[in-house]
Amino acid sequence: MHGEALSLRIRALIRSLPRTGITLSELVHRVGNDGLLILAALLTLVFLIPISIPGVSTVFGAAILLIGLARLLRRELWIPERIAHKTIATRKLRPMLRKALPLLHRLERVSRPNRIAWLVANGPAERMNNASLILGAVLLMMPFGLIPFSNTFPAVALLFFAIGLLQRDGVCVLLGYIANVLTIAYFALLIGGGGLALREMVGRVIA
Repeated sequence: MHGEALSLRIRALIRSLPRTGITLSELVHRVGNDGLLILAALLTLVFLIPISIPGVSTVFGAAILLIGLARLLRRELWIPERIAHKTIATRKLRPMLRKALPLLHRLERVSRPNRIAWLVANGPAERMNNASLILGAVLLMMPFGLIPFSNTFPAVALLFFAIGLLQRDGVCVLLGYIANVLTIAYFALLIGGGGLALREMVGRVIA
């Protein structure tokens, strides 16, 4: 990535948060359409620590999904009114972002431009990467928020995609794909285990 480091730009965004709260539309305005991947990285940070704000995964996941669609369709970002004006309290948001920043900084330090260059090339690879960004956002929105790591795994995938696409680093993008696959496997395990538990419970009631 050229210019100022991603972690420094996000740190500046965190410092500039209003005292009461901020909406998604305000965040988009602050980064502009050229900074959509920076915004996506920022929105994933809150899920990298074991503290959650109820409802945030749905709102932030929807925003990242729309970012992926905007990139895939090569259009400006559009956010529905219902989520665009939902306010997230700064007193909850800022501490979570600050706690997650060191991890972003470490990931950023190991990232290198132009590794596995074909995976970040324009054309089919670019479309596949944007589609995978959308998939990660859908996984983040899945209703498993109270289950450990259910938000963390897709958030890690999305952060790898954001860093990889910003840095043109195919290794980070590849790690994003791996994290998406691991998330799907984890959710399949949760659904399968829940189904077995439900069947066992029904069997005991019937018996």
